[in-house]
Parts: sequence; structure tokens; C-alpha cells
Amino acid sequence: MLYRKMFKAAPELSILGFGCMRLPVKEDGKIDEDHATKMLRYAIDHGVNYVDTAYPYHNGESEPFVSRALSGGYREKVYLATKLPSWLITSRGDMDKYLNEQLVRLNTDHIDFYLVHGLNTVFWKNLSGLGITDFLNDAIADGRIHHAGFSFHDSVTLFKKIVDAYDWTFAQIQYNFMDEHYQAGTEGLRYAAKKGLGVVVMEPIRGGLLGRDIAGVREIWREAKTSRSPAGWALRWVWNHPEVTVVLSGMSAMEQVKQNVALAGTGHAGSLTKAELSLYGKVRKELEKRVMIPCTNCGYCIPCPNGVNIPICFEEFNKGNIYEAKEQAMQHYMMLCGGFFDNQPHFASLCKECGECEEKCPQGLPIQKHLKKVVEYFGK
Repeated sequence: MLYRKMFKAAPELSILGFGCMRLPVKEDGKIDEDHATKMLRYAIDHGVNYVDTAYPYHNGESEPFVSRALSGGYREKVYLATKLPSWLITSRGDMDKYLNEQLVRLNTDHIDFYLVHGLNTVFWKNLSGLGITDFLNDAIADGRIHHAGFSFHDSVTLFKKIVDAYDWTFAQIQYNFMDEHYQAGTEGLRYAAKKGLGVVVMEPIRGGLLGRDIAGVREIWREAKTSRSPAGWALRWVWNHPEVTVVLSGMSAMEQVKQNVALAGTGHAGSLTKAELSLYGKVRKELEKRVMIPCTNCGYCIPCPNGVNIPICFEEFNKGNIYEAKEQAMQHYMMLCGGFFDNQPHFASLCKECGECEEKCPQGLPIQKHLKKVVEYFGK
């Protein structure tokens, strides 16, 4: 296992972090605790020391599971990360309420790395007005948390604003070789590192999509002198960036844990050859050819008067087609457009064909026509 340090944090952290959002589940949807516990403990026994969970993962069962899995001395072997549920905060008191509840759920007296979860424009505006920075200062001062950070889902402009708004230890961003310019992207990664923040990366395999064995892509990877799985190529690309401290993997099977742990022993920054790096460009072009709707996610088309989240509808539709992963895209579509964060529906089927979005689209896309494709693909 290789380790890296954050500029503002003392401990050396394993470059592979164990993400507890995609744990193995039984037929009833509950966490398969026996299997998941063996996986987590195997990872820790083989050098993983960063464990990431959050309040809503697995319908609220991830944190209590992590507490049980880390019993018997395993809590002392890891740095534990969890997140304040931003969308549930309506007062300064709520911040303390949820943190205190999480300490109980996790059976610990402190959180090593505490994140403000999923920041976007709406959440940041609300939390800023309610005193989020004062809360973090107080929680650090009284020892409930040791290091403060945030996870992010919005534009790079907002990302930089948030980085500059507080003395954060770290930031967590979505980053992989298909998302170089998505949300914070490479620009945000370098900006955060320049400001002295550690960077934790989520979705390095794009929710497993980059780990799929896809015809046309597998042939490109086979051009390399070194044989790696598609997931291995994806992880190595992220680790190749010296600005990255920890790469989270949401593993759901023991075989994935063993493969990723082994791979983490080779993830040195700057270790990929020019020939290997050129393959990523080829794979990127191959996958981009499969984009069905050329939306750039600029956001000019929203808000929709009928509540349709047009960019998300198009993004999930594209993912399903690009990666031959309709079922997984459907799951994300149902969560992101089904009101998980704001209790409001944003499905493509809500379109009333008013045409307002098409007047705003800088690319002149026939949005109404494309939304009908999304409805046909995912259903109503």
C-alpha cells in the first residue's frame, strides 16, 4: 500500500480509500454485513486506513454498519470520514444535532475527516447564511472533528469560491479520465492543491462504468505492454496526479477489494508512460463517439418552469448508451431526478413542450425532441 499526506493534516493516508456507499446487499436490499465486514477488514489488514461513509448511504444504514465493522480494535487503525447532510440543515442547531447523532451512530468520540456533503449553489448559500464556518470551528475546537472538508457537485467557479471561503483541510471531487472538465475537474484539482488543500477523489471509475468490458475499448487497452483491468486503468489515471491524496472506491465484492489493494501498491504519481497516457485519449474518443445527445451541461436551459432537470436527464441517458449500462443509469436517474435532495421530481416526462429551454440553449439543441428520447428510454 502506498501513502500520501495532506498539507494541513499530519497522518499518512492510504492512496486507496474504502467507500461505504456501494456495499454488498442481500435480496431485501439490506447490507450483507458478514460479507461487507470481511471486505472492510481485509482492506484495513492490507493497509487501507481511510474509510468514508455518509449519513444517507444505504438508506441511513452505512454509518451504523461501519461502527460495527470497526469494532474489535479496527476503529483505532483507520481515519474515519463522514459527512454533514447539507440538504437537511435548516438552522445552526441542526448542524450540531446531526454531527452529534453521527458520533453516536459511529460509536466514536470524534470524526477524523468531516465533510460538508454535496455542496452546490443552493446548499452553499443556505449553509453560509446559517453559520457553517462557525460550526466547523466550534466542532474542531471541542474535538468532535479533527479536519474539515467538503464534497462538491457544481461548477468550477463555485468550487474556487468555496475553497477560498474557509481554512479547509481537504476537498472531495468527482474525477476520472472521462471527467477532466466536469464540475471541479482538473482546474479545480490544481486550484485546491495550490491553496494547500488535500484532494480526495470520488467516482474514479465513474460509478463502475469505466470498469465495464466494452467492445471497442478493450482492444485499445490491449495495445499496452502492461495488462490491467479497465478498472485498474481508471484508478491508475487518477493516482498519476500528484495533487490527489486519496482515491475512494465503492467496492461491493471481495474480489474488487483484493484487486484494488494490489493495484494501490503501484499507484505512484507520475508513473504512467507517455504510451500509456496516449491510450486514455484513444479510449476517451471511442466513448465520446457514443454520445447520443451532445449536451455540454452548461445549465442555460434551467430552471425549467415544469421542474425538468434537463442536463441530468441527458447525462444519465448518455451514460446508459455510452457504457451499455441502462440499469445503472436508470438507478441514478431515479435518484437524481426523483427528489433525493429536494423532494421535488425532475423527470423528463414533466416536459410540457413550452419551448423556453430551446430559446436559451446556446447550442440550439432540439431539447424537447431529446427529452422524448429520455422518456422512451427510462419510461415515465
